[in-house]
Amino acid sequence: MTFELWTLLAVWLAYFVLHSFLASLTVKRWVARVHPDWMPAYRLFFNAVAMLLLLPPLFLTLLWRGEPLWQWDGAWYWLSLGITALAVFGFVGSLRVYDGQEFLGTRQLREGIRSVEDQERMHISPLHRYVRHPWYFLGMLLVWSRDMDPAFLLSAIAISAYFILGSRLEEQKLMAYHGAAYREYRRRVPGLFPLPWRYLSPEQAEEILRRDK
Repeated sequence: MTFELWTLLAVWLAYFVLHSFLASLTVKRWVARVHPDWMPAYRLFFNAVAMLLLLPPLFLTLLWRGEPLWQWDGAWYWLSLGITALAVFGFVGSLRVYDGQEFLGTRQLREGIRSVEDQERMHISPLHRYVRHPWYFLGMLLVWSRDMDPAFLLSAIAISAYFILGSRLEEQKLMAYHGAAYREYRRRVPGLFPLPWRYLSPEQAEEILRRDK
């Protein structure tokens, strides 16, 4: 690889390491123990840092774009457009099941919540009945339906690898938060990619959610 691609990979790795570090229960529990007054602002701080630090790797990916490796041309262009639209629609539709204020961190700050754990109960949205991490799956669709040059391909591979690793780290927290209910959900629904033979009916999803109460 060229110097630019090695640099881009290093920047992505630095982002992923710092993102995982700040999201870990170990760090959150340390902050809650040593600086409890910081906890109401922690989620808002985490989101702000995550967005800010995402700018350098994205900027370098665009700055160092090279000759295309492959492009979505002709009928393939319309297929990529359809995949993109499907992913965006999935993102927007899934927002209805989340507490947006808690996700951003504004509710924790406003109400002075110092708890390490998320305040929302376990959710199984229509998308969650088919895949445990629908946002990661939709993110994969967005990333891999783009035209590819060396810089973008490297970024796509790095992002996909982090989605795989990040989903596993996230599930450790979800099992700690929701216990047996999430373990049963995890056993019955695939992680990142839907499988036609593994999904929950609305009734089965409701049965699992009752265990989280």
